[in-house]
Amino acid sequence: MSEWATNSGGRDALAGKIPVTLVTGFLGAGKTTLISRLIRHPDMDRVAVVINEIGEIGIDNDLVKMSTENVSLLANGCLCCSVRTDLQDTLRELFGERRAGLIPDFDRVFIETTGLADPGPVIQTLSSDTMLGAHYRLDGVVTLVDAVNARDQLAQQPESQQQIALADRIFITKCDLVSATTVDELTGEIAAINTRADIRRCSMGDLHPRDLTGLGLQSERASPDTLRFLGEAVPGAGAATEDGAYLAGRLPGRHHPSVRNLSLRFEAPFTWPAFSAAMELLISLRGKDMLRVKGIVNVEGRPVVVQGVGHVFHPPVTLDRWPSEDRGTRIVFITRNIDAGKIKALFQAVGGIGAA
Repeated sequence: MSEWATNSGGRDALAGKIPVTLVTGFLGAGKTTLISRLIRHPDMDRVAVVINEIGEIGIDNDLVKMSTENVSLLANGCLCCSVRTDLQDTLRELFGERRAGLIPDFDRVFIETTGLADPGPVIQTLSSDTMLGAHYRLDGVVTLVDAVNARDQLAQQPESQQQIALADRIFITKCDLVSATTVDELTGEIAAINTRADIRRCSMGDLHPRDLTGLGLQSERASPDTLRFLGEAVPGAGAATEDGAYLAGRLPGRHHPSVRNLSLRFEAPFTWPAFSAAMELLISLRGKDMLRVKGIVNVEGRPVVVQGVGHVFHPPVTLDRWPSEDRGTRIVFITRNIDAGKIKALFQAVGGIGAA
């Protein structure tokens, strides 16, 4: 893992990067409907939307203000961009054209994946590509889940499990086509896969752009948003909307047969070499089954945020202060078929301290 750097109180590197939201979900979950509505929203004027095939979303001719080979500028200022080669090239071209003034400025990117896509490689691309990492940051993964077909998909399609396991926020769609009991049961199954995701319900893609933003680590300056990113309870924050339309993904006593959640806590500080050695060993042995890792680590008294997907970890971020009075290390692992006790024992052995 990368060396951790002490925050010097200067420029906030994270705040200067363009946030990227990944919109995923299995076939038929409603991604096209959502994107079609989003690109018409007036608050999308400084957003670039990257999709797999621009024709799929049916942009009306009267919405298009200007078109180039792969970028359409809509009348509200939103940019729609199709993936011509691969995502890395597309994001590089977008940033280059933005810097050269060939396209209007944008300060946020939404990426729609295909229904069969595992979002992990896309997240890894943002972490492992040096150029992209210098200009973009992952703001979060939004996953749409089809209330009508999700239970069968979860039983038969591993991609649908991956999409839920990696999500920061989950929207259950088509709730009007099934009973309230079915939606409640599906919510429980989703929470069993990803205990920390914010689970909501939506109808016909009726979402505001802000519902898809502000999910990731936005700054090196600690705040309540840091706790939300880590999936922790924030003092004073409610667990549901006014109409009770979502749960915070914390239903106790539920476990998915293959996808497991493990929360580790350590009270004694780590040295970075000890923590890094434990993570590198775990990644080398079981990286393909490490769906997502997110946490805050006490490194000799300093709060260091770590997050990763599979074999690839984002550069660790040292916060300017602790976001709460809690100084303990806490890490959440979402894994596939990894025994929780083995992860805990590894950290205890390498770190030389016990887990709470």
